[in-house]
Amino acid sequence: MIIEICANSFASAKAAQDAGAHRIELCTQLSVGGLTPSYGCIEKVVKELDIAVHVLVRPRAGNFNYTHQELDIIKRDIAFCHSIGCAGVVSGALNSYNQIDIQATKEFVEASKNREFTFHRAFDMARDPYKALQDLETLGVTRILSSGQMPKAIDGIQLLKKLKNKAQTLQIMPGSGINKTNILLFKEAGFEMVHFSALKNAPTETTNLRVSFSQGREGSSDKQTIAEIIALVAQHS
Repeated sequence: MIIEICANSFASAKAAQDAGAHRIELCTQLSVGGLTPSYGCIEKVVKELDIAVHVLVRPRAGNFNYTHQELDIIKRDIAFCHSIGCAGVVSGALNSYNQIDIQATKEFVEASKNREFTFHRAFDMARDPYKALQDLETLGVTRILSSGQMPKAIDGIQLLKKLKNKAQTLQIMPGSGINKTNILLFKEAGFEMVHFSALKNAPTETTNLRVSFSQGREGSSDKQTIAEIIALVAQHS
């Protein structure tokens, strides 16, 4: 099972690498669901660490229906990530009806220039997840990061299983609230990869929203926690 760590800093990225994680999603501002990290942070992580780096490209908090100016910023950020040597990018867009923004996402994939492209948790706001899956497969997306349209992936595991079974060309990667108490449930369900942050001393989620991107969570990923989860998965291989 591939372990992807949501790393919100160089320190978190290094903790992920040192613990034996396979790759990271590099971002900042987890308290609003993650935003694009600075170019300086991206460059430092890519040049000083060996772990595969996928960069979250999201210009602002809030919804995923972007203006032309914001779409241009996203494409410029993706181009930078490609130029600096990132293994992939994580992004996505929806239209005003909470459907996949086909044209925008197509342009994002093209800007990635054959690097891996993960459609992020905007998917969890999509009105029809099965139509969204079909659209993203047509667009050539590598994988979908999803909590199964629930606050935590464990609560959305049934939808995630259905999406995995329907997917023909892309990967379904569960993310949100995955930890050592539930990760084996995802392994047993046949998921080949998972995504989590392993934040140290992170506050507990208190929102009652169906799907939340504002978790009030910061801090750094904990090396020991990541290593323990990787060891747990290895024991059940």
